[in-house]
Amino acid sequence: MSDHIAKLAPVGEPLLSVRSLSVEFGRGEGAFRAVKNISFDVQPGKTLAVVGESGSGKSVTSLAIMRLTDYTGGRITTGEVIFRPSKGETLDLVTAPDNRLRAIRGNDIAMIFQEPMTSLNPVFTIGNQIAETLTLHEGLNARDALSRAKALLQKVRLPDAATLLDRYPHQLSGGMRQRVMIAMALACNPKLLIADEPTTALDVTIQAQILNIIRDLQQEMGTAVIFITHDMGVVAEMADDVVVMWKGEKVEEAPVRQIFAAPEHPYTRALLSAVPRLGSMTGQPLPKRTPVMVIEDGAPKQIGDTHIQDTADYTRPPILEVEKLTTRFDVGKTFFGRVTHKVHAVEEVSFEIFPGETLALVGESGSGKSTIGRTLQQLIEPTSGTVRFNGRDMGSMNPADRRKLKQEIQYIFQDPFASLDPRHTIGFSIAEPIVVHSLLDDRKAIDRRVQELLEQVGLLPQHAKRYPHEFSGGQRQRVCIARALASNPKLIIADESVSALDVSIQAQIVNLLMELQQQKQLSYLFITHDMAVVEKISHRVAVMYLGQIVEIGTRQAVFENPQHSYTRKLLAAVPIADPARERAKRLIEGEIPSAVRAVGQEPLVHRIREVEPGHWVAIEAEALRGAA
Repeated sequence: MSDHIAKLAPVGEPLLSVRSLSVEFGRGEGAFRAVKNISFDVQPGKTLAVVGESGSGKSVTSLAIMRLTDYTGGRITTGEVIFRPSKGETLDLVTAPDNRLRAIRGNDIAMIFQEPMTSLNPVFTIGNQIAETLTLHEGLNARDALSRAKALLQKVRLPDAATLLDRYPHQLSGGMRQRVMIAMALACNPKLLIADEPTTALDVTIQAQILNIIRDLQQEMGTAVIFITHDMGVVAEMADDVVVMWKGEKVEEAPVRQIFAAPEHPYTRALLSAVPRLGSMTGQPLPKRTPVMVIEDGAPKQIGDTHIQDTADYTRPPILEVEKLTTRFDVGKTFFGRVTHKVHAVEEVSFEIFPGETLALVGESGSGKSTIGRTLQQLIEPTSGTVRFNGRDMGSMNPADRRKLKQEIQYIFQDPFASLDPRHTIGFSIAEPIVVHSLLDDRKAIDRRVQELLEQVGLLPQHAKRYPHEFSGGQRQRVCIARALASNPKLIIADESVSALDVSIQAQIVNLLMELQQQKQLSYLFITHDMAVVEKISHRVAVMYLGQIVEIGTRQAVFENPQHSYTRKLLAAVPIADPARERAKRLIEGEIPSAVRAVGQEPLVHRIREVEPGHWVAIEAEALRGAA
């Protein structure tokens, strides 16, 4: 037995023990210590949540456990990772030889990554990729491996598993791909499953399914789980114990109920105070801006104040009127170019936005909400319908008026890094709309305006000379907000603009948007699937399903008296940041149906009725999947 294997492990010891683990990237003066002397234990059959904001070192810790940092430019400088794969054996993964680690990865320790599309090979079928794991670790032949792969897809509740085996990753939705990754991770009945932000980019209903699947399979197979996340609602639902990381260090560790009931470290308290809690606005007719706790010089500090967001002016005409908007895309054609199928992305959608109002557009991926946003921004041509801005029909405007409209309607995208040009300074990016729309001619005046905009969004004037890669995700989103404000818009379309941000940064951005609305009488179309943020920021809410609005009304009416089964389902799927609350046992099953239809097969357009003043609900809804 080699020197990295010790003798018998006492009964009742942890499955995994991390001791004084440190990880560095780079060498010499440029070396960066991403993880600093972290220690924790993972008990068999239990879930340990590792939480913290981006850059806290939680993902690096998970990669170091499997020694995957060896392939990403990192190295373990101190510590040990003791794994007990079977009774009587202990193994230090830090010093274990490569052939032993290869046998453990995917077999005894499996990992689910955040983005399944980059983790799955696009040129191989789903069946082949799962079967490869079984062939490699279990020694199964091709037929038996495919049979087991089908059983695994059924275990993670994927419909029609037999046909999925022959599909490629790009043919599956995000939620389905994530379940394939779970099936692959569970293929060899691992003793430890590491889940790195597995639900961050998913809709709440799909997220609820994934969490339920992991929890059920954990109970069924006795698997231990390390759950890495910044979503405290997910932590409350999934975790037995919690490790809180900040700047590469462990700052607190305790059972989940203790962390939520009596957090000790200032950072943990700041993290929990920033979590938007569904139901916290019950009884309040208007959105409310609240203080945010941040850490400055190691100490907690509250910034901002409590402010009722009474900005919507319903006495004036609407700034935007959308009437029977329909947008379809051709997706299937014959050899001769005849269209056979269309995506019915948006079907006869109607709504209004008033000056100073925030209308939230919510629904799952594929419901058509981003298509509406892009149509309003003239990035997509509608198939039919009318859009009026300040009373003028967008479809009948001449090119000059349409150009002016692009100045008055601005867009904030989900991914700030992708929407900023890495070759230009952020000062150049913010100044671009000012130059394009000829709002200012003098170079000094433009520079002064850029500095004003940076200060408005909480950045410094000297930041204008930096490039996008020199900022954090939250700072980049502030830059995108400054750029949107540069052309003095009247309407801002925010498309999932806070969904990928850590809760503490998210709370600051939401407060910033509300503060700017107060100052400038801005109107927002807020597109998102995060119901807790919607409850905090919106005056009215429109719920979309398969390209149609199924419920629309004031935020209070929709959240406190949801009438449509799909709205109730969305609200029921939101993880609540309270571990004392009983976990929902009822599964939310199924995929959102496809919006693709053969030419001539028109979808049923729901009629809607007013159930109370200003609160409208679809009454001819088709049977919705898993309806509440």
